[in-house]
Amino acid sequence: MRSIRPPFAARRGRSARHGTSPVLAAVGLTAALALTATACNSGDDKAVGAPTASATRSGDDKIKIPDDIKNKLKQHGIDIDKWKNGAWKNWNKDDWLREADDFVNPIIKGLWDPDRMRGADDPDKDKGVDDNDLSGDQGVTDPQPAPVTAQAVKTAYHRNVPEAGKVFFDSPEGTMVCSATVVEDPAHPGKSNLVWTAGHCVHAGKKGGWYRNIAFVPSYNDSGKTAAQLQKATRQEVAPYGVWWSDWAQTSDQWIEQGGSTGGQGASYDFAVLHVTPEKGSDGKSLEETVGSALPVNFNAPAVPKVSSITATGYPAAAPFDGQKLYQCTDKPGRLSVTKSDPTMYRIGCTMTGGSSGGGWVATGSDGKPALVSNTSIGPVKFGWLAGPRLGTVAKGVYASVSEKFAGQ
Repeated sequence: MRSIRPPFAARRGRSARHGTSPVLAAVGLTAALALTATACNSGDDKAVGAPTASATRSGDDKIKIPDDIKNKLKQHGIDIDKWKNGAWKNWNKDDWLREADDFVNPIIKGLWDPDRMRGADDPDKDKGVDDNDLSGDQGVTDPQPAPVTAQAVKTAYHRNVPEAGKVFFDSPEGTMVCSATVVEDPAHPGKSNLVWTAGHCVHAGKKGGWYRNIAFVPSYNDSGKTAAQLQKATRQEVAPYGVWWSDWAQTSDQWIEQGGSTGGQGASYDFAVLHVTPEKGSDGKSLEETVGSALPVNFNAPAVPKVSSITATGYPAAAPFDGQKLYQCTDKPGRLSVTKSDPTMYRIGCTMTGGSSGGGWVATGSDGKPALVSNTSIGPVKFGWLAGPRLGTVAKGVYASVSEKFAGQ
C-alpha cells in the first residue's frame, strides 16, 4: 500500500500513544516576513507558543520585522538574509527543526512562481506500504473496494469546488505538493484563514522535521490548462486567488513522534491545520472571503456503515496524472484498520494517485449540508483505493488550538 503523502505522501504511519490522551503538535512561531526571492526548484491539547506579530511594510516598501520575531528566528539560528538567499536548503539533521514549537516559515516573496509550482513532485512515487501492514486487525477491515475512476472536475474549479487547492512545500527531496481544503474558523465566522491538509504534508515525522516554504494556492490552475499550456501561463492564471503562506501550522503529536515515509502505522492521525496569510499583503479580506467559501468540519461523523457516500477531491500528480488538474472520486466508504490500537479509517475506491494527499473528503451531514469528514492519507502501491482518518477528539483539538491562537486577531 502506498502512502499518499506529499503528493500522495506515503502516508506516514505514526502510532498513537496509549494510556493518555494525545498530545497535539503545534506548529508555532511563524513570522509573516515578506522577503524577495533570489532563487527557485495526551493529555495536553494546547498549542505550544502563541502567534507573533507579523512583519509590516513601510511607505518606502521596506519590510520592518518586529524585534520579537527577529529574536525568535535568531534562537533557531536563522539569519533572514541568508535564509532568503538559499539557507533554507540546508537540511542537515542537526539544523532541521522538528519539535512542535519549532516551526518557522518566513515568506519569501515570489518563490512560488508558475514554473516552481508546475514542477512540484511526488516524493513517494517509488515508495509504498507493504500489504502485510493491513493484516493487523481484519475484524474491522472490510473487503478492498472496487476501483472508482477519478473524474475531472469541471472548470472553472472555483465555481464547483471553491474550497479546494494545493499546498506547496520544500523537502530534502525537492519541491513537493499536496492537496488541501479551506475550512471554517469558529473564531472568525465568514472570515476564515484556516486550511486543512494531511500531517505528512507539513512534517516529515519521526526521522525529520517541519517542511519549509509551505504555501497554499486555492483553485490552482482554475481554468484546467494542460501541462503544455501552463508552461507559458502567468502567475495570475496559475494562482488566480493568490499565494497564501502558512504562518502557523499544527499536526498531531502521533505524527511527529511516529510518522514515517513508508509503512501503514499512524494514518489514523494524519491530518494538519494551517493558518495562512497572503503573500502580497492583506487587503483586509480573509482567505474565506477571497474564495467565497469554507467547509465546516464534522468531528462527529457517523460510523463507516452509516455513511452513504464520501467525495474525495485532489490534484493527483503521480502517473497517469500530471498534478495540474483537479479530480474527484465518490464512493460508499468501507473500514480500514492498519493497527489494532488506532482508530479505524475510512476507505473508498479511487484511482487518484500521489499529489491528492491531504485533499478533503466531504460527506453530507444529517442537516443536509456538506462537511469535511477526512482527508486523503494513504493508498496502495498499485492505485485503486484511498484511505483517510476519521476525525475525532485529536483532530478537533488540533483544529481548535489553531483557531483559538488567532481568535483575538
